[in-house]
Amino acid sequence: MNEVLNFFLSIARTPSILVALVAVLGLILQKKDSTEVISGGLKTFVGFLVLTGGSGVITDSLTPFGKMFMQAFHVQGVVPNNEAFTATALTKYGSATALILLVAMIVNVLLARVSHFKYIYLSGHVMINMSCMLAVLLAVAGFTEIPSIIVGGTFLGLFDTIMPALIQPFVRKVTKSDEIAIAHTGDFGYLIAGLVAKVTGDSSKSTEDLHVSKKVSFLRDNTIAVTITMAVAYLIIAIFAGPTYVEKLSGGINYLIFALIEAGSFSAGVYIMLAGVRMILNELIPAFKGISSKLVPNAKAGLDIPILFTFAPNAVIIGFFSSFVGGLVATFLMVALHMTIVIPGVVAHFMCGGAAGVIGNSVGGRRGCVIGSFVHGLLISFVPIILIPVLGHLGLGTASYADADFGIVGSYVGYSGLLGGRSLIIAALVAALVVFFIVSIIFDKKEKAAKAAKEN
Repeated sequence: MNEVLNFFLSIARTPSILVALVAVLGLILQKKDSTEVISGGLKTFVGFLVLTGGSGVITDSLTPFGKMFMQAFHVQGVVPNNEAFTATALTKYGSATALILLVAMIVNVLLARVSHFKYIYLSGHVMINMSCMLAVLLAVAGFTEIPSIIVGGTFLGLFDTIMPALIQPFVRKVTKSDEIAIAHTGDFGYLIAGLVAKVTGDSSKSTEDLHVSKKVSFLRDNTIAVTITMAVAYLIIAIFAGPTYVEKLSGGINYLIFALIEAGSFSAGVYIMLAGVRMILNELIPAFKGISSKLVPNAKAGLDIPILFTFAPNAVIIGFFSSFVGGLVATFLMVALHMTIVIPGVVAHFMCGGAAGVIGNSVGGRRGCVIGSFVHGLLISFVPIILIPVLGHLGLGTASYADADFGIVGSYVGYSGLLGGRSLIIAALVAALVVFFIVSIIFDKKEKAAKAAKEN
């Protein structure tokens, strides 16, 4: 029995298989022939592996960048890293985490079926981090395993339905369609970045229309532009960190050469990741129509954040640097105010900051991209500090969660437990469900009224 359970849990925790199965199900529901079903499933599976492979290359190249930064500027503190914190917590909360994830997926599908918000959250790899955080928060509040699985799974399924809906207006603006949604633990941060960009920006001047002189027209090639930009950043940090320290990381390779290699690896990772995104979009969107028409009418596939990167590659890099600068400013503020210091998490600032840049650019152009991403960088720098009081003894370590949604969900659940224990957490869950259905009914009525007005 345990082996069977582990088999299904492994599928739920492996996004490449999960998304491929969704594509297969969609094609079967459309009554496609076996050749198309197999082809669509395999291409989606491989596409997601290409995407995650590219993300892995990027992460590996950014890890030494973060270490060199800490050495260069002699700072130590909490490092925002979702995977590092989850790895620590899973040793004690592994089974509860996995079962919360499964309950959440069921709740998500049920809520999408019966409510106005038709979003199916397919980013299982980021869901596992949120499941783990909820397992910790509920254990700290005094829940035993079975109640924590039910309460945690319902909470997560609810938020998995809500969060993509919050930023869908921006996603439509970026993609020029309403076929996909974004399911990522940075959704609230993208919402804030988009709202700030809309107020402060100018949508007529896009990052993708930057004028490039003919003498340097080769910079129009995104791979070359990313490589040069990152090479400059790596070389500066390597020089400040010093050859002795950098060559410990490089295994004896000259520190400047190592910086160039890591910059090139970062660019290669971006290239690989974007190739995977294209494969997934080409296969999954047509296949998902089967699910949206049969199981959950008008459903939208909630996909991982790199899906947005192909729509504005320049905005990704500008957003990354703007978000990182926001993180640096936040760190200096923490030092000045004698607070817990949060080291800018380079991976979080690239993935989430880059996405904030794409969304900011779509509604606020270049200025919106920079300002929206900068504010996003400030926001995710304070998330770990907000969570520390509610994470029990695990909140005393050197790693914490980074993305904005952890701060929203974690604060809502964690501080409810801190203030009123288990009873207040259950009350908070009931209140969230009531508000969800009230809002759903309101949106349904507005949609029906709009349709009636068009017909008349």
